[in-house]
Amino acid sequence: MTRIKCCGLTRVDDVQLAARLGADAVGFVLTRKSKRFVDPEAAARLRDAVPPFVSVVALVMDDEPAYVAEVVRVLRPDMLQFHGMETAAQCAAYGVRWLKAIAMGEGERALARLRDYPGAAGLLLDGHGLGEQGGSGQRFDWSLMPQDLAQPLVLAGGLTPANVAEAIRVARPWAVDVSSGIESSPGIKDRDKMERFISAVRAVPSV
Repeated sequence: MTRIKCCGLTRVDDVQLAARLGADAVGFVLTRKSKRFVDPEAAARLRDAVPPFVSVVALVMDDEPAYVAEVVRVLRPDMLQFHGMETAAQCAAYGVRWLKAIAMGEGERALARLRDYPGAAGLLLDGHGLGEQGGSGQRFDWSLMPQDLAQPLVLAGGLTPANVAEAIRVARPWAVDVSSGIESSPGIKDRDKMERFISAVRAVPSV
């Protein structure tokens, strides 16, 4: 079964809806570079609305180590997700399990970077270019998704209720991550889109 992470949540109602619909994880964007930014205290309030057995992921991007440490202290995320140029050592410095996003906007040239983070709990392949933010709605060639890595791979970038089933059939990811594809505006999720997205994922047979 393909796991689902709904990312860029900013409202308690959206957090609760994602959980009720069956999302496996929710993501809060803690980097100030993003239109979906929530500060650590606001993210902690959102976390309080997360029911048991739904993971909380904190997204950061080339942020100061002291700030990331504050995020860990205040939010207590289950996992950190690094979206910038962080090294493996920098990602591992906080004593929290972590994901590393790989910018796939370069196509095949980006694949070499997948080997740079052996300590990551998983790798998130996103459609944006190197150094750009996620949540842009850009997709990449799903057929480039490797099948020979030991780490779980998360597919992101340009996923919508209309295309996520095809994306899963082509890429065969461990999980999918959606943000802009279920929004009415940045950080504001659309109930109908979220329902249709999660239903579409669940309708794809497990491989």
